[in-house]
Amino acid sequence: MQQQPQQHIVLYACTKDEFGHDPFVSEHWLVLIVSGSSELFSQQGIVSHPAGTLGLIRKNQLVKAVKKVGDTHTFSSISICLDQKTLQKFSADYGVVSDSPYVGELNVIMDVDPVMKSYFDSLMPYFAQPEKLTPALAHIKTMEAIELLLRKASLKNFLFDFSEPHKLYLEAYMNRHFSYNVPLAQFAKLTGRSLSAFKRDFAVIFRSTPERWLQKKKLEMAYFLIAQKKRKPSDVYLETGFENLSHFSIAFKKQYGVNPSVLLRNNSSPSSIECPQD
Repeated sequence: MQQQPQQHIVLYACTKDEFGHDPFVSEHWLVLIVSGSSELFSQQGIVSHPAGTLGLIRKNQLVKAVKKVGDTHTFSSISICLDQKTLQKFSADYGVVSDSPYVGELNVIMDVDPVMKSYFDSLMPYFAQPEKLTPALAHIKTMEAIELLLRKASLKNFLFDFSEPHKLYLEAYMNRHFSYNVPLAQFAKLTGRSLSAFKRDFAVIFRSTPERWLQKKKLEMAYFLIAQKKRKPSDVYLETGFENLSHFSIAFKKQYGVNPSVLLRNNSSPSSIECPQD
């Protein structure tokens, strides 16, 4: 069950076996894993975060997170959204500005020292009574989190670099991130372009529309994982960026003329089913 008193602080508790979230991170987040664990997929690689991990996740990136229950059969976390509006007001009120554009890690693991532990301990009672965490109180606790993070000097540029994403080389970026299920407008923003400029540059580089190219790349990846790695379709569709198993199965059969489940059963005989060439 997700409990959201307001936009800045999210108390999240769940009893499912495994689940993910929207991969586009539009604001900075400070996240403490209270129980269970989280597996984070980003351009930095795959990192497992057990209970007790405190991570600072940077805005404007694609991240896949799979949350898993632990011995307590629950996953729970406390997340503080450090949005740009709040940070800009903090910067104006207290004169804290970045020295230069931030160039460090996008996902930073933080030490949970006694002061930071005390801060999160003060939020734990709200799991039982989320309505007590009023918007005014949540704002105060968000400002406190910013102050605590600023004890680490290197995080000033992380928090207060308000520049927009610079224009990235589109071909390399898309080949690396095609499996993320996000709207084209977000891909455009992440590569430092307007949506119209993104589509125009995409057509020049790939000789295709983004929609067609993305689906083809996702299906090629799925085919490889099923035929060569013997992965189950139910384990593959989310990893390759499809919203649900039904949509994936229909698209896969249209592309390759065979259901993914049939391909899995026959993959011990490579010659029996061949991947069509475009």
